[in-house]
This record gives sequence, C-alpha cells and structure tokens, in this order.
Amino acid sequence: MSKIPLTVAGAEKLREELHRLKTVDRPWVIAAIAEARSHGDLSENAEYDAAKERQGFIEGRIQEVEGKLSNAQIIDPKLLDADGRCVFGATIEIEDQDSAVVVTYQIVGEDEADIKVGKISVNSPMARALIGKYAGDIAQVQAPGGLREYEILDVRYE
Repeated sequence: MSKIPLTVAGAEKLREELHRLKTVDRPWVIAAIAEARSHGDLSENAEYDAAKERQGFIEGRIQEVEGKLSNAQIIDPKLLDADGRCVFGATIEIEDQDSAVVVTYQIVGEDEADIKVGKISVNSPMARALIGKYAGDIAQVQAPGGLREYEILDVRYE
C-alpha cells in the first residue's frame, strides 16, 4: 500500500479517534450485545442485531484507522523548506481573478480535508492546480462552472 500523507495534526486526530474507538466505543458495544443477549431469543431481537451491526462498523473503522496510521507519511509543515513553493502542508492565500475574493487554504491529506476550516485535500482539483506554484503565479482550476483563475498571494509553512 502506498504512503498516505498526513499533517502532524491530522495524524494526532486519527490517533485520538483510534483511542476512543478502542477504549470507549468497543467496550460500550460489547456491553450492549451482552444486554441484548440477556433478553432471550436472538432470532427476533432488534437490539442484538443493531448492536452487532454497530460492532461490525466499529471494528471496521478500527482496522481502517490502524491501516492509515501504519502507512502514514507524517509531514510537519513547520519543518518544510520548499523555497516558497506550494506543497503538501503549505497554507496558501489565493485571490479569485474574477471576483477578487481572497481565501486561505491549507493543503492536507484526504482524511483531514474540511473546507469549512480552510483545509483542502491534496487530491482536490484546487490543490492539484496549486502544487508546485509560487506566490505571484496564476493557477487555473477546472471547476464545475468552467475554468477559474486564482493568483497565489502568499505561501506559508505553519
């Protein structure tokens, strides 16, 4: 399996989720299964079926998170020396050439992406258009509404 890029914060968030799944969610679902079993006939026991389904989801998510962490390539944006180039982990301030709206994004791994807090996936069309560019360059992004142009105003590693 190929390496999965993660920022330090993204890796920590996954570790916290894994810890919660193993120490809170897993014991809770085991107790729920035991409680449902105590109600008798399992063939028509909706609580048992729901608890078993939840257990399957939790165990699957534990495996998924463990796999991602074991294949993670953790990158600390503060330690990057990319000479002002847009790279994974960089925080980029861009201006839409049509509307003059200025936005700031950080390029992060897929699991960390959250547009509401300004984090875009390294695999998104926007990030792919920005990677390798410098402040002052124009990035062209193929958006659903057509080709958009953005000027890169600033590149930071924070």
